Amino acid sequence: MDGARIYAENAIRKRTEQMNYLRLSSRLDAVSARLDTQAKMSTISKSMGNIVKSLESSLATGNLQKMSETMDQFEKQFVNMEVQAEFMESAMAGSTSLSTPEGEVNSLMQQVADDYGLEVSVNLPVAAAHAVPVKEKDAEKVDEDDLSRRLAELKARG
Repeated sequence: MDGARIYAENAIRKRTEQMNYLRLSSRLDAVSARLDTQAKMSTISKSMGNIVKSLESSLATGNLQKMSETMDQFEKQFVNMEVQAEFMESAMAGSTSLSTPEGEVNSLMQQVADDYGLEVSVNLPVAAAHAVPVKEKDAEKVDEDDLSRRLAELKARG
């Protein structure tokens, strides 16, 4: 019996270590992403500084062609920044655990439970399934009341 207790204690300790390493890994990934974003923002900031200087000089001389070229550079920089942001968002979304199919996760959990003779409730109730239905007229009245309240607040401010 003591051997089983020691084995169980070791298993729990190792599981805790694993979770701690997983949390650390997640935090390191987040820091890495922040540093990468900061480096890109620093590059963009320097580029924007150069564009502003160029725009100032073209405004001082009144050279419309140079102003137009500078504004084109400015727009191009913003487009590049948007493309980079979209790429980062899609890459981050693809690498998260949220992309793991829920059906496969539930299946694996059930398989492990079956192997060890455990009962696992995979089909947890959904909160929306127990929500009290609201009548359409009541919902419309609430929307109208909310809009009226917001309008009164705006009138009071202005």
